[in-house]
This record gives sequence, structure tokens and C-alpha cells, in this order.
Amino acid sequence: MLKCFSKINILYSTSKLTTIFKSVIGYYLHDLSPFIIRFSESIGLRWYGLAYVAAFVAGYFLTKKFVGQGYSELKTNQLQDFITYGAMSTMVGGRLGYMLLYNFNEFVSNPFIFFNFLDGGMASHGGILGLVVYTYIYSRKNKIGWRGIGDNLCTVAPLGLCFGRIANFINGELYGRKTSVPWAVKFPEEIREPNFISPENLSRSDLRNSLNELNLEYNSSNPLIGENSIVIEASRENENVQNILNEYLNARHPSQIYQALLEGLILFIILMIIRYKGPKNRHGILTGTFFIGYAVFRIIGEFFREPSDGYIGILTRGQFFSTFMVLIGIVFIASAFVWPRKNKSESKF
Repeated sequence: MLKCFSKINILYSTSKLTTIFKSVIGYYLHDLSPFIIRFSESIGLRWYGLAYVAAFVAGYFLTKKFVGQGYSELKTNQLQDFITYGAMSTMVGGRLGYMLLYNFNEFVSNPFIFFNFLDGGMASHGGILGLVVYTYIYSRKNKIGWRGIGDNLCTVAPLGLCFGRIANFINGELYGRKTSVPWAVKFPEEIREPNFISPENLSRSDLRNSLNELNLEYNSSNPLIGENSIVIEASRENENVQNILNEYLNARHPSQIYQALLEGLILFIILMIIRYKGPKNRHGILTGTFFIGYAVFRIIGEFFREPSDGYIGILTRGQFFSTFMVLIGIVFIASAFVWPRKNKSESKF
């Protein structure tokens, strides 16, 4: 009985602390800039670009380590070109995947939007597929086992996914569903949603006064910047604008961080354990584990992420496309036992 009352007291205390936390501190209003250094409204060094560079560097040095430890048929002098073209294939695949999977109608009507990288739009499923195609072509050209080099890339790939999700959080994009958890975040990007209250209905006089006080280099008369963008920019540094938005924005899960941990850090740890503790002659196990692990973690993460791209049946688009990755992963793991690779003289598959 005492234990029961103790548990009730703990739950009550936790709930009370949560209420106090939210009333005293409030939810964090996202105010991070997507730019590290900014030269104009749309040009500058972005965190998202740095994420790609970090993924490239991490991939290079980890793959180099695997080569030195005898886990790869690649030679050291092949690494730079291999990783460079691999990164390029990931970017092209990610962009093309976004166009085909999430923006198909607009892409068909105007294929040149593919090159509008500054507008954003990358699909991780497409990036992974682009990398798969590249490794297959590379392995055939250089007579190297496809599954072997795939295992190495898949082991380091979660780091790139982790960096990318962190960049998503910094950009304030791909945010989560509404929630009341103490660590929830309010994202100004929400005002871009069609069903969000129009900025016209906000306290426009307060907004305009705040913008004037800041002497921002842009204003509502600038045809290059939309009204929503002005509000979002001002929310990063203007307390008055922040107070106004706090009244209208919904508290949401920082799902980008959840996905960075699941698809990134946790999956990376799992793959590294298999890399060093698993069978060394079973090429394809790591690739299969990556596909299955990414798919499972992505499906879990989607339950916390706002489904901005709609549903396919009862699944979000991300969950739907991830189910196919599970099947691909099973095929790779099965191949590791049906066609084990023990030395370089065997089949190049």
C-alpha cells in the first residue's frame, strides 16, 4: 500500500513539475537561423550544407579505417574518388527521389525545378537508392564485391542521416506533431501551412513596428520575400514578434531530434557492433541490417512527425516507402548466407 501511494505521489509530483516548468519557462520558440554566414537573403553558408560536408568527412575517415583493418577490398588511393562520387550520387538521388515521390506533378510540368536546390527538397529514400545504384556500377567497373563495399558505406551512412536531421531541426523544417510534452518546440515555419491562421489576422501593427525597430534590410514591399518569410526572419531576433507568435503557434515534437537519434546515432552503434563482432565473411549482413533498421526507425519516427506530404492508405508516405526497404534488407541478409563471400577470388556479388 505504501509503495502504491509512493508511486502516486511520484506521478503527481512529476505532473506538477511539468505544469510549473511550462508555466514558468514556457515552450521553446525556435529561433535558429539556417545560415552559418549570410551574404544576402538567399545566399550564404548553410547548416544543411555543412551537414553534407560533415557526412562526407566522416564517411571518408571511417571507410579509410575499415580499409586499413582489412574490412574492405577498396584501396586507400581509391577512397577519395569513391566517397566523392558516392556523396554526389546521394545528393542527386535524394533530389530526384523528392521530385518523384513528393513533388511529382510540379516536376513533370517543370523539370527544371530539379536544379532549384536553394528551395530545398531532398528525400532520404532517394538518396539511399542513388547510393545503391552508384555502388553497383562502381563494383562492376572495378571488379569489387558489391555487397562488401555496400556494407562499408551502410555502416557510416547513419552518421550522414544524423547530421541531416540535426540540420532539419536548425532549419525549423520537417517538425513534429502537436504535443504537450515539456520539451516541445514551437516552430515559426508552421505559419507557412495553408490551414494556419493568416499573418493578416495577427497583430499586424505590432509586427510592423517590431520590424521597423529592427531596421531589417527587407520589408513587406520587397517582392523577393514573402510575408511569411518576413515574420519567420523577425521571430529569430525580435521579442515582440516572438510574443505574438507564441500566442498562435502549436507546441510540437522536435521529431527531427528523435530521428537523428534513431536513424542516426542508434543505428550507427548497432552497425558498428555488427561490423566488429559479427561474421566477417558474410557480405550483405550490414547492408541488410541498415535497410531494415532505417526502415523500422523511420516508421517509428513518422508517428511523431507532422505528415505534411499526406497519407497512402493508413501510412504516411515515409512509412509506406520504408516498408519496401524492409523487404530489400531481408534479401541482402538472405544473400549473405546463401552466397557468403570468403575471399577475393569468389563471386563479385
